[in-house]
Amino acid sequence: MSTETTDPADRPDDAARPLSERDGAGALVLAGTPIGNTDDASARLLRLLETADVVAAEDTRRLHGLAQRAGIHVSGRVVSLHEHNEAERSDDVLDVVAEGGTVVVVTDAGMPAVSDPGYRIVARAVDRGLRVTAAPGPSAVLTALALSGLPTDRFAFEGFLPRKPGERSRVLAGLARERRTTIYFEAPHRVVDVLAAMADAFGSDRRAAVCRELTKTYEEVVRGPLGELVGRAHDDPFRGEICIVVDGAPAERSADPVDLVPEVLARVDAGERLKTVVADVAETAGLPKRDLYAAALAARKA
Repeated sequence: MSTETTDPADRPDDAARPLSERDGAGALVLAGTPIGNTDDASARLLRLLETADVVAAEDTRRLHGLAQRAGIHVSGRVVSLHEHNEAERSDDVLDVVAEGGTVVVVTDAGMPAVSDPGYRIVARAVDRGLRVTAAPGPSAVLTALALSGLPTDRFAFEGFLPRKPGERSRVLAGLARERRTTIYFEAPHRVVDVLAAMADAFGSDRRAAVCRELTKTYEEVVRGPLGELVGRAHDDPFRGEICIVVDGAPAERSADPVDLVPEVLARVDAGERLKTVVADVAETAGLPKRDLYAAALAARKA
């Protein structure tokens, strides 16, 4: 007597078929692509690219390049779907799903919707009641976190920091007491300035890791205190695609409102409202808002 409990949709002979052919319903599939090494392309990704009715790609040239390197042929219609046209093109693409077809969304590297196109079309698909699923794949965020040597139990992805120094300092000031490990994307020509701003906001002894060219030939992970990483970036600039991983803030002892005033005033000087900043900082520190507000007013008068 057979005891097989495998879902039919997961059997090899069925998995090779587009989702729309399994039960007649269409599907939007977010598919992860290699972040550098073509060999990381999953068998499922390649099957989807070969059989989908439509492949919506951030850069169609990169899609065809991936297909060529992987030795496959994209048989369906290929359309571009990037940050500048995603909002207006989503409904046209989703009409294919509504008619029972399979649409695969891919970005240049990694998982769609994670600091890449994909969020808007997913939100629209949900609004329309269409099926959305994923073919999970490589992620620069998780790869950097795993290689950093920093705590992985709780983390937050912050994407790209603001380019303007004032706005960047304001954002980092708000993250100074974040207990979770934080992960950032950054362009190589801004790494020195970003690391220096992090050292100012978090302290030069805060542990961090700069991860570049992940899964590629020149992959490198440099770990150390932020102060040391700033010096390294000055002497030997980091090149390529970069992720920065920063350790969370240490547990705070009982906070004194006076100690938190510099952070409050720095954020106010950067353009935030005093009451908003006080509420945010006081909640994070576990202090009464009135005590911190009084300390901040006293410091401003002084």
